[in-house]
Amino acid sequence: MRNYIEELRWRGLLHDSMPGAEEQLAKGPQRGYIGFDPTADSLHVGNMVQIMMLVHFQRCGNTPIALVGGATGMVGDPSGKSSERNLLDEDALRHNQACVQAQLERFIDFTGTNAAELVNNYDWFKDMGFLRFIREVGKHITVNYMMAKDSVKNRLETGISFTEFSYQLVQGYDFYWLYKNKGCNLQMGGSDQWGNITTGTELIRRMGGEEAVSNPAFAITTPLLTKADGSKFGKSESGNVWLDAKRTSPYKFYQFWLNVGDEEAAKCLRIFTTWEQERIESIERDHKKLPHLRIIQRELGRDLTARIHGDRAMNHAVVASNVMFDEEAVDGLLTLSREDLLTVFEDVPSKEIERSTFESGVSIVELLCDKTGFLASRGEAKRALKEGSISMNKRKVGDGVSVTSSDLLNGDLLLLQRGKKNYFLVKVVG
Repeated sequence: MRNYIEELRWRGLLHDSMPGAEEQLAKGPQRGYIGFDPTADSLHVGNMVQIMMLVHFQRCGNTPIALVGGATGMVGDPSGKSSERNLLDEDALRHNQACVQAQLERFIDFTGTNAAELVNNYDWFKDMGFLRFIREVGKHITVNYMMAKDSVKNRLETGISFTEFSYQLVQGYDFYWLYKNKGCNLQMGGSDQWGNITTGTELIRRMGGEEAVSNPAFAITTPLLTKADGSKFGKSESGNVWLDAKRTSPYKFYQFWLNVGDEEAAKCLRIFTTWEQERIESIERDHKKLPHLRIIQRELGRDLTARIHGDRAMNHAVVASNVMFDEEAVDGLLTLSREDLLTVFEDVPSKEIERSTFESGVSIVELLCDKTGFLASRGEAKRALKEGSISMNKRKVGDGVSVTSSDLLNGDLLLLQRGKKNYFLVKVVG
């Protein structure tokens, strides 16, 4: 059986662990859990570190438990937050939980000898009244203990509601419930969750009786993954990079990894793949020899896109990426669907033109200048055509060409290009 702590260590995934955690894991297969916040109908790249903690945990012979916080999602975790979040209703949370479960199933095996289990803390909180909770749970943790947590201290100046203040007690009870009912004595999470997690170990110590003495609970946390400038990893210019294709297309997801800096990419290669150390180090060596090829980014992007969206979507994303950045990717362009083309070129200038324009043919000069405004004048268009810098649908064209309906991609799109990076998309209507 693999040593889980050592696996985390060489992958750069270990931030802190409670004394005795490594010895406990060495005794044999354990059960451990991580909580996921169902405040959206999709997980995002920022959740990937915790997903991979469960993946590596299972690969080391242990049983992972993924907790979807149907109850805690109604409260809101103050950790790392400067203000209180809007709370979702039960129906929205239930929908989000189902979506999150489907995404987790792409990474974690819910079958076999150490099959993963998914639980929802709403199931044990829904019938627990407030008075019962503060009587049976709240009396075991002092206000002084709760005030000492960073998640609370950092909010004292701006203000923290009782709802958020009580969050650590609710999460702590999750750990206690799983300890008593599922034999789970390990909780994992990001380093910003240390306070909430240790509240759980403290509750187990105080409420678990003799069992908690002979079989204590432990905590392991991961470093927070950040960019080289210290900003939060997992966001693009448009916001979160989601695992749901409807929110972030496979092409954009793949592009995100291609654009990750070398330092972050090297970290991510170890964290987000299940490849052995020898293979990863080989890729790192190849990358250092030819850094301009972005070998790490391409390997990482292919692996993650395939695991999340499937091989077919990954191959489409690679082809689409080549079309965007390869001057001669004619064949790839012809394989892309209309939806793919619009996604790849959504940020380039475009214009709608009536279909009748192409019925009898329109000169390339007129199209470049008068019809689209892609180039400023007919003179500039003719010079660009003469110097061979104009392409239509990735094929070089010269002066005198007449563009007709037969040139349209998928019947209603036309891609114009000057040089390597200047694109213009014609959208045919009518």
